[in-house]
Amino acid sequence: MRGLFFLNFISLAFDNWSTILSPGEQLGVLSGVAISFWAGFSVLNLIGLRFPLKLLPILLLQLLYKSAWIIGVYRPARGAGAIDAGMQEFFWICVAGIVLNLVIIPWGYVYREYIKDFFHFSAAS
Repeated sequence: MRGLFFLNFISLAFDNWSTILSPGEQLGVLSGVAISFWAGFSVLNLIGLRFPLKLLPILLLQLLYKSAWIIGVYRPARGAGAIDAGMQEFFWICVAGIVLNLVIIPWGYVYREYIKDFFHFSAAS
């Protein structure tokens, strides 16, 4: 897991933080939000190097958003014949990320900690 957190940190931190700290041009609202999100996400991945199980939801978020992007953006665009080079490149990044997450995430731990008692509510909660 630490290796994946490190890979995520390295792949996100430099580009996004350099854009935030010294923007070359005025960013639009959505592009600014996206870059800010990825910068924050990179820091959480850095923290995940030290506390991998505590930051496991970050890897789950990555798995879910990449899966959602393929289902909700890539698939319809492919069906419409509207795939460009950037979209195709990001598709393969998503596929690699999904596979890595599926292999690396400790699913037994996810089940015990997040799923098993999800619908069990006690009076103390």
